[in-house]
Amino acid sequence: MKYTSKMMGVLLGGALMMGALALPATALAADKTKVVIQVSTNDPATWNLALNNAQNIQHDLGKDNADIEIVAFGPGIGMLKAESEVANRVNEAVDSGMQVMACQNTMHSQKLNKEDMNSKVGYVPAGVVEIIRRQQQGYAYLRP
Repeated sequence: MKYTSKMMGVLLGGALMMGALALPATALAADKTKVVIQVSTNDPATWNLALNNAQNIQHDLGKDNADIEIVAFGPGIGMLKAESEVANRVNEAVDSGMQVMACQNTMHSQKLNKEDMNSKVGYVPAGVVEIIRRQQQGYAYLRP
């Protein structure tokens, strides 16, 4: 049987439609951009750069189109203390829908508890493991 280009288009369109119908609903939805940002220095300039990067991602892609997580460990945990120089900016980031996570391993080694920390941050058992897991989940990795 000889197929015309119109018939081929119908067959191809039908095959694509059947394939699309077989995909899970999550595959049909637009994927969010996922970003994990590492901050491991106790430098306000680095923190401000990380927060600027995150804010720019949200602004350019749209708040609802980006999942952004900032993970602090090692010396970077200092800027997540309640009285830090960037506390207001961290609060603004969390209020805008970003996650800002503190490494509990670092907190333990520095003898910090949740009362010492910014009340808006979240916690992960190990910052480096959190970053690895997020990369395995398809998150892009940034380190300013």
